[in-house]
Amino acid sequence: MELYRKYFTVEQLEQIAQTKPDWGVNVLNVGHNIHPRNKKYPDTNHPNPYCFDWNEGRVLNEYQLVYIASGGGVFEAEKVGSVIVDPGTVFLLYPGVWHRYKPLYDKGWEEYWVGFNGHYAEYLMRQECFDPDTPLIHMGFNTDFLNIFIRLIDTLRFEGVAFSQISSCLTIQLLGLVYASALLKERPHNRKEQMINNLRYKMHENWASGLTMEELAAQHNVSYIWFRKAFKEVVGISPGQYYLNLKLEKACQMLKETVLTVSEIAFLTGFVSEYHFSRIFKKKIGFSPSKYREGGVRLSSE
Repeated sequence: MELYRKYFTVEQLEQIAQTKPDWGVNVLNVGHNIHPRNKKYPDTNHPNPYCFDWNEGRVLNEYQLVYIASGGGVFEAEKVGSVIVDPGTVFLLYPGVWHRYKPLYDKGWEEYWVGFNGHYAEYLMRQECFDPDTPLIHMGFNTDFLNIFIRLIDTLRFEGVAFSQISSCLTIQLLGLVYASALLKERPHNRKEQMINNLRYKMHENWASGLTMEELAAQHNVSYIWFRKAFKEVVGISPGQYYLNLKLEKACQMLKETVLTVSEIAFLTGFVSEYHFSRIFKKKIGFSPSKYREGGVRLSSE
């Protein structure tokens, strides 16, 4: 997925408030960034007051939800000592609460974030599991959570019809999943599950590429035979089938939500040709891409 960040100006937010209905959750900024190792954090592309110095920390006038997808670092806030941040961790930032965080210098990290405010946001953030004194929640790898975050970013990137209302709904969904995870207090994964979840994340990150499962295994220093067997044990299907389903899910979304041609969708989802895409799509879904666009069915998980 491409790196992206969007910060609405005061003027843009005022215009949205004047022309769009208020859903109670106003998205102020959103982003996806990979911060490389051996580089000072944060980078200078963040506007004030979002950019901060580690020695001074920062106080915001909004809520933020930050998800660390890979890498690792440290987090610190009022009434919270220095805490190690592992992959799959969400931390919540609260208005008026001092905080600071950064990736480990020799490790870096990949982060997603959304900043928001509003009267319904205030209500949500007063719920039992959202506490400024315990702002870190372990989400682990959650397909729904990651896909909603990606869709939120794409919604604001293209600013299509009703983008502000859709982005509000998506942010509420993210908070709901974090809340559910906090209630369930997700059990720790063993090493095999952690490795497979890391590999699943890479699939979601590179769904549009021509990445092969053999290449993915080699990148993580495991044999393809072990990878395929362990993946099927943990997930229930082979990695190749999982990756194909992911591509088809993205294609279904594009067929329903965009005016892209079948040929363009085939290219964007990494198929070698429109013919190959259409043949696989019909075999898996039961309809041709054009028929699915007209009516549509749910994607099988088999």
